[in-house]
Amino acid sequence: MHSFARHRHRSSAEGSTKDTKGLVLNDGWRYDLGEWFHDTFSFHGAFRKLRQRTIGLARLQLGEQVLDVGCGTGTLAVEAARHIGRMGRIEGIDPGAQQIARARAKAARRNLPVEFQLGVIEQLPFPDQTFDVVFSTLMMHHLPVPLKRQGLAEIARVLKSGGRLVIADFKPKQERAGQAANFHAGGSHIQKLEALLKEASFCQIETEELLPPRFSTFPGAILVRAYKS
Repeated sequence: MHSFARHRHRSSAEGSTKDTKGLVLNDGWRYDLGEWFHDTFSFHGAFRKLRQRTIGLARLQLGEQVLDVGCGTGTLAVEAARHIGRMGRIEGIDPGAQQIARARAKAARRNLPVEFQLGVIEQLPFPDQTFDVVFSTLMMHHLPVPLKRQGLAEIARVLKSGGRLVIADFKPKQERAGQAANFHAGGSHIQKLEALLKEASFCQIETEELLPPRFSTFPGAILVRAYKS
């Protein structure tokens, strides 16, 4: 997930990241503080709305197995856990150790069936056809195209036949207007994501947009739901 604060992208010299060719965010509680600040004062609640819509698109059912790739500090996974019940299971992976530590603390405080571990999208540490649903939220714009292809192939591998993938990301900078044009984060093009999903053998690809609230700096977002064929 995207960081809302300026920070070091990598701190592998401190032994606190999992090696990856993508960008690593590793702020722990500072990440959550920055997210709250921006959503409250700059985004006018749009970030929380995006998270809720992401969970809604997944159509989670009791007892399902769920993976959050690039889980950050675990906010999405923790919110999704109440939709699958105690018989379900959610796994979250992220290359930043401080993000994982923060996520584990959140799940422990709530006594939820969520497990978090260091991991990277290009080598998911799970057997084939493990999950009913995979989330990827605000991370695709951090990945170069070859890594996107590799990551989507890995997601397809760990999804069960007919499983759902839900991707949420900011709109690309070229499509932003007004105050949102000043927001520094990158974004994803719907058409390019669709093409990559088809390459990875996903089908029934559905897309939608979340427009920015008036007078906010929220850059707008795209959401994609696709099924493993």
